[in-house]
Amino acid sequence: MGYNNDKPLKSGFFRRASDAESRELPEHRPQQHGDKRLDSRPQRPRPEKERKKRNEERNAPENVIFGIHPVREAIEAGTEIEKIYFRKTAGEQLTAGERAHVGAANALRAQAEEADIRIQEVPVERLDRLTRNGNHQGVAAVVAAIAYKEINELAEELEALIASGETPIVVAMDSVTDIRNFGAIARSAECAGATALIMPSKNSAPVNAEAIKSSAGALTLIPVSRVGSLKGALTLLKGLGMQCVAATEKSNTLIYEADLTRPTVVVMGAEDRGISRDILNLCDVQAGIPLAGRIESLNVSAAAAVILFEAQRQRFERS
Repeated sequence: MGYNNDKPLKSGFFRRASDAESRELPEHRPQQHGDKRLDSRPQRPRPEKERKKRNEERNAPENVIFGIHPVREAIEAGTEIEKIYFRKTAGEQLTAGERAHVGAANALRAQAEEADIRIQEVPVERLDRLTRNGNHQGVAAVVAAIAYKEINELAEELEALIASGETPIVVAMDSVTDIRNFGAIARSAECAGATALIMPSKNSAPVNAEAIKSSAGALTLIPVSRVGSLKGALTLLKGLGMQCVAATEKSNTLIYEADLTRPTVVVMGAEDRGISRDILNLCDVQAGIPLAGRIESLNVSAAAAVILFEAQRQRFERS
């Protein structure tokens, strides 16, 4: 290895830094005006269930369609749908009208699964809040906030770039579910000049208003491809001549030793589990980020930024 080995380097960088030693915080004191406190009355703690309900109502997305027929029409029209919520009926007492919708809802569920749309069963109270007490008939769908790019269309564009002598870089995320991390990765990717993002349709953060805000608007600028099989998408891009570089602490190779000047797909994994074994085995290069401090890790968005701008540094030096 071409680096100073006098000080041990810590290899993990996916776990959150919350594992670090806790720091003592100064004692909180109420605000005072002169000798009088502004408000010394004890605050009644809000129950967790009530607080969650209020937050959900406040953050209810505007891009929601509900009702069996509107959702079915949206699927058949090819509308990009993030997720469909179905009422949880097991063990619940249903009225005659509600029972009449169960068969149609089950047929819609099968249609959604065939279209590879994420589904989730939720209590009726959540559907009421999500639709602001609309006539949802036990079904509500969240429409995507952006237009996704088909993986085959992206592959054609990448192939044309490579044929013209360009060296595109793509970021693929394997089970990155945290919205803020996802948005931060998108922001770093756009700033570093990445061509596109790739994410699996399941086990990924939703592309919603919060994600767009976390990305500082980058998700409206950089193409995003949502795929049914991340493994299949990477295999397709490898067939174009792109190398897949996995960011993992399980490698003895440093990211600074990897050649990132070639057409590259940078693969980032979930913070808790990292990159899945089948995706890791598919990658051409596995590399990690050396850490020299006392905190044991970078989170996945910070690690992505380091790798993307290392690629930019290498390309700048070669140009």
